[in-house]
Amino acid sequence: MEKEKYLNDLSEIRKIMSRSSRFLSLSGLSGVSTGLIAFAGALLAGQLVFSRGNYLLGEAVVINGDEMRVLVFIACGTLLLSVVSALWFTIRKSKRENQRVWDAQAERLLVSLLIPLITGGLVCVILLRMGYVGFLPAMTLIFYGLALVNGSHYTLSHIRYLGLAEILLGLLALIFIGQSLYIWMLGFGLFQMVYGLLIQRQRGGV
Repeated sequence: MEKEKYLNDLSEIRKIMSRSSRFLSLSGLSGVSTGLIAFAGALLAGQLVFSRGNYLLGEAVVINGDEMRVLVFIACGTLLLSVVSALWFTIRKSKRENQRVWDAQAERLLVSLLIPLITGGLVCVILLRMGYVGFLPAMTLIFYGLALVNGSHYTLSHIRYLGLAEILLGLLALIFIGQSLYIWMLGFGLFQMVYGLLIQRQRGGV
């Protein structure tokens, strides 16, 4: 009995230390929702922009102002909806588990995510202005993957594997530029949703 109590105490101490050093309120449904939003955004961009011209090339292309605005609008809308849905599910899960939504761990996670994401966003804006549209799917996948790997130090550690998968898909998108939009949908859509479902099944709750 003493040994069992000792082991239980150690397990509880480990849980407390994990909560104090990592942000653990991520919801699996946030991954599912962002994956669905990414799918919708990619399909919309494919229909409204990429179906009108062969822009997915390894060289600079000329894209007219209207299509540029549509592309930027879809990208910003997809990003905004993804962030809002992720925050909503995360806040909901935190409240159900009686955990604080914002603390030192959440701040560290946010900073570690934002550094690669902001850098990648600036790179993409530069490439878009130069006409290198074909590189955008690959760059967004790679920098998103780097953000996940960087953020895995402050949240669920196995999010690192999703990040590595996104980086690999980004490299494939660089090789197969003509098919990079489909690879983007695979990474931001399918991989994101599968990961979210796995987390949801493992941890339960929303």
